Amino acid sequence: MGSKIGAVPLLLVGFLLASRASPRGLDEPPLQIPALKPGFGRVYFTRPADLAGSAVQPEIRMNNEVVGRSVPGGFSYVDRPPGKYAVTTATEVENAVTFQLAAGETKYIKTAVTPGILIGHVTPTLEFPEQGQSDVSRLRYVGPKF
Repeated sequence: MGSKIGAVPLLLVGFLLASRASPRGLDEPPLQIPALKPGFGRVYFTRPADLAGSAVQPEIRMNNEVVGRSVPGGFSYVDRPPGKYAVTTATEVENAVTFQLAAGETKYIKTAVTPGILIGHVTPTLEFPEQGQSDVSRLRYVGPKF
């Protein structure tokens, strides 16, 4: 009986590790992201790899439209026309960040897990472009195929 109980934590850790996106490997070719169409802006969503909270992968919504998931070790992006946008994530609570997007502009939204009562809270924050570019270069693309 004792060996079965000891296997449960190992199975849980294995599941959590398997459910994470791994950072981009050094031998992996760079991702060829399509050029931004004229009149649009681009918004990247990044999340650093984390063990604590790796099973927490809520939807990312932009103006109430699902545009991706907050996946540890991953990034995705969307192209949108200029305007005011609100990016939200929700677990026990909903967290949001708002910003203006201009044509030709690129914004970076980082999502991170903080402790919650029952489940971690995933909070989106607006990143400086230099940090956002650095994050994208180290993370694996987890968005839809293009």
